[in-house]
Amino acid sequence: MKLQIRYSNHPEDVKLYTTEELREHFLIDPVFVPGEANLTYSHIDRIIVGGIMPTDIPLTLTGGKEMGVDSFFERREGGVINIGGKGKITLDGKVFDLNFQDGLYIGKGIKDITFEAADPDSPPKFYFNSAPAHHPYPSTLITLEMAKKVHLGSSETSNKRTINQYLHPDVLETCQLVMGMTILAPGSVWNTMPSHTHERRMEAYFYFGMADDARVVHLMGEPSETRHIIVANEQAILSPSWSIHSGAGTGSYTFIWGMCGENITFTDMDVVAMEDLK
Repeated sequence: MKLQIRYSNHPEDVKLYTTEELREHFLIDPVFVPGEANLTYSHIDRIIVGGIMPTDIPLTLTGGKEMGVDSFFERREGGVINIGGKGKITLDGKVFDLNFQDGLYIGKGIKDITFEAADPDSPPKFYFNSAPAHHPYPSTLITLEMAKKVHLGSSETSNKRTINQYLHPDVLETCQLVMGMTILAPGSVWNTMPSHTHERRMEAYFYFGMADDARVVHLMGEPSETRHIIVANEQAILSPSWSIHSGAGTGSYTFIWGMCGENITFTDMDVVAMEDLK
């Protein structure tokens, strides 16, 4: 298991960052490395974001000095959405088979965990989020069909999309981690606009399903002084609570969002009026 550490950033400091500095602090690339659990520990609400891609041997998650615990889920919960081939996750002896776009909630207290590929030549890509937890809830498989569907946007504004809520109070109980996948309709490019901030929660975005030469212009920063990061396929973005998070792509794409912080109220956001964006 590889664990990179990222520290928090003050919005006044971020205004002075160069393009490379913005990418160094907020972009996660690569997310997936074949045969590895490749994770980033962010001091923004202590979220862990990364990719777990088993091939010919099983992978596991461990505790250690960076996390201050003996086992990974001793004081944490987690969420997984598989964007690759078929795989399985074993939690304390209980096996969960995950196909493409299947999700899994992992409850606090799990001690033994392994990630495996059904076929090493077509490995799963387990996109992973984890947040601190105070209570154990049952580990649960969530298929795309089981996820709560929210239809937003329109073709006229190029942001018609379906929000699939996997880890959400209407689907299952979690401590603070909320997670889901947004699928844009053909011809739509904006993932959300008007933009918003989450003063009480941070958010992480993971973009995928893009052509090699496609890009998403991810908008971030304070509404009064925005910045942008150019994002390619299978890259992730960390978004602090004070930052907007919105973007438009050069072609079709899907993204997985994950949030943690003060609450799990999906609609707890502060919408930014278009005239206030600069």
